[in-house]
Amino acid sequence: MKTKLKRLSDSRVEITVTLDGKDLKDAGEKALEKLAKEIHVEGFRKGKVPVDVARKFVPENDLNAETADIAVRTTIIKAFQENEKSPLVLPNANITKYVPGDLLEYVATADIIPEVKLGDYKKLGVKMASAKVTEKDIENVLNNIASSFAEKKAIKRAAKLEDEVIIDFVGKKDGKAFDGGSAKDYKLVLGSGSFIPGFEDGIVGHEPGDKFELKLTFPKDYGVKDLAGAKTVFEVLLKQVNEIAKPKIDDELAKKCGPFKTVVDLKADIKKNLASQTEHREEEKFKDDLVKALVEKSKVPAPEILIDDQMRMIRDDITRNAASQGMSFDDYLKRAGETKENWEKEARKIAEQRVKASLALQTLAVEQKITVSDELVAAKIAELKDVYKKSPEALKSLKDPNVKMDIKNRMIIEATLDFLVKNNK
Repeated sequence: MKTKLKRLSDSRVEITVTLDGKDLKDAGEKALEKLAKEIHVEGFRKGKVPVDVARKFVPENDLNAETADIAVRTTIIKAFQENEKSPLVLPNANITKYVPGDLLEYVATADIIPEVKLGDYKKLGVKMASAKVTEKDIENVLNNIASSFAEKKAIKRAAKLEDEVIIDFVGKKDGKAFDGGSAKDYKLVLGSGSFIPGFEDGIVGHEPGDKFELKLTFPKDYGVKDLAGAKTVFEVLLKQVNEIAKPKIDDELAKKCGPFKTVVDLKADIKKNLASQTEHREEEKFKDDLVKALVEKSKVPAPEILIDDQMRMIRDDITRNAASQGMSFDDYLKRAGETKENWEKEARKIAEQRVKASLALQTLAVEQKITVSDELVAAKIAELKDVYKKSPEALKSLKDPNVKMDIKNRMIIEATLDFLVKNNK
């Protein structure tokens, strides 16, 4: 077998494979064995015809065709291996010359794992932000705790800020109700900033039983494009006003929250938890920033086939989430004010970033010989079995060799991220 490599792009190659008579002889014997099991010869049961006998009865065209097929299938992967290329999927083959028993030439093309040229991954110039917890952060948590113990009392007076109101409302644009702009018996704390500017302030001063309209303009940067900057009218019915009586933030409140004797103890615990959460958040952001910097400093081609796979995964995630809310993918796009073309354009950017990040980390893992032992993988699987012990389907999936390999690959990526962090602090 002879091969000739031609690079079509950074992530796609073409290999011309030439097989001689000896290669074809081996393939021909295998082809005859296969066809011998499929023909009928008087005096022999089907599948029991000897090869020497079958040779006289197998049509020549069938034997030649089967020989060519076997010759290609048994050599195509070897051809890529000889050229040190790893195809991402089974290569496509096109026979260009075929002289039965003497010569067969075919051209195989495939997307391959591209060659990644890493930049200096020990000098990425990324700094991790310090995990700061302010007094305001602690006060916000204390206020939320106090709110959870608050008592509500329905009253007959005009609504004011910090009251809870129960409302029915319908939002209309150009006289027509828009998706997501209506609700019944909706509970809203005035001043919480849950709605667009003007909505909550517009309810202040109204009493239970009042029906009124709020003419509001959505912010220009609103997430739903169809509503961004749009002039709308909300028809509101104020059904109930609840006065919220929050308990004092004192030692008595602290005792209700756990094993705390004083509010000082409670604040210390809040500070400790916030510090831990903030530190974890900053560490994750630091890792993300390191990977982005690594990709920017490296040459990382992104094969189309991998980008397409990532786009399918993104769409599948959105489709599942939309389905859980009783929507289709098209409903999701409509609610978000997105066209399919715009969504695909943005999804493609995200998919390409993911592919490049994955390839850069895989290359770094290979270069630094980063791996995880079978013992660690087994321990991780045991941990997952305990987590999913009430899900027979999940437990069954953990026995799948492909799932085990995926778990190992994820662990290697995590170890590689740890390597990046250690070398860029």
